[in-house]
Amino acid sequence: MEFNLDSLVRDNIKKMTAYSSARHEFTGNASIYLDANENSFGSPLPDNFNRYPDPLQMQVKEKLSKIKGVPPQNIFLGNGSDEAIDLMYRIFCEPGRDKAIIFPPTYGMYEVCAEMNDVKIKKVNLTKDYQLDIESIEAAIDAFTRLIFICSPNNPTGNSFARTDVEIILNNFDGIVVIDEAYINYSKQRSFIPELTEYPNLVVMQTLSKAWGLAGLRLGMAFASQPIIELMNKVKYPYNINTATQLLVLDALNNIEWVNNHIATTVTEREKLKNELLNLSHTEEVFPSDANFLLVKMKNARIIYQQLCEKGIIVRDRSKVVLCDDCLRITIGTPEENKHLIVELSKYKSK
Repeated sequence: MEFNLDSLVRDNIKKMTAYSSARHEFTGNASIYLDANENSFGSPLPDNFNRYPDPLQMQVKEKLSKIKGVPPQNIFLGNGSDEAIDLMYRIFCEPGRDKAIIFPPTYGMYEVCAEMNDVKIKKVNLTKDYQLDIESIEAAIDAFTRLIFICSPNNPTGNSFARTDVEIILNNFDGIVVIDEAYINYSKQRSFIPELTEYPNLVVMQTLSKAWGLAGLRLGMAFASQPIIELMNKVKYPYNINTATQLLVLDALNNIEWVNNHIATTVTEREKLKNELLNLSHTEEVFPSDANFLLVKMKNARIIYQQLCEKGIIVRDRSKVVLCDDCLRITIGTPEENKHLIVELSKYKSK
């Protein structure tokens, strides 16, 4: 398969001139900035918040580059991974004509962003053991299929997909393959980031919302070839990552040991919670997980969900999602939170 990126990009995106901000037009050091109509007298806050943020977040990218082993020019930073998802549609899919393929049950924003961009979604359900159905995927691809979204480890099932199946798609699909690795830090599976040099059609998404504990900052990452990253930077809003987020992320990225310790604790708690859930009489199955949550099939899942809510414990009811009948998705909490959860779940058997 010979990949042709230019043939996938919408004509209007090729022709458009990206907005050139004041900070784009000047690089280097200066002592007086009179180019961006900022408030020259400062702000009530420190750290030069009166100035617009770096539109390309180069300090953050340089630090991430050392952690991820990827050159800065192969990194895109977005307002959460949702921005990267939206950009994939805006760059590669002609509204009302082109299509994307997703594999339910999966992350809901792939479909939401498609609807916002008037892109048709083709759904190929996972198999009963939550793996990719390669034959059905091949049958679903047509001349207007531009994107395939693969969430691995998958949300809400928690499992990783067989790497050989993902490689089959990468090798045989001439569109863009987006692999969402939001939960990769909790998995024994290898990231697909090292494969970027092998697959020019590959985009890998990760996030700082999960293992890094920075969900409130809304910083998503996309890794891809330089031409794809340049397209994303061309189409994104100029100052999509604010100064506060950039400063806080720079500080957080100094704490890799803290992150690794909490990943290890989460994985330990995941196995412990799995065993305790299996000991409950109303638990029918706890599915294998490479994430920081468990998908649990329970008798009367919706009733149990409501009773937990009444006790101030909020889990995710996935019982109406395809292939997730009577299932709750339970995030791995602290040891104390997990213990409290089991205590409340144990009370249900007397009702």
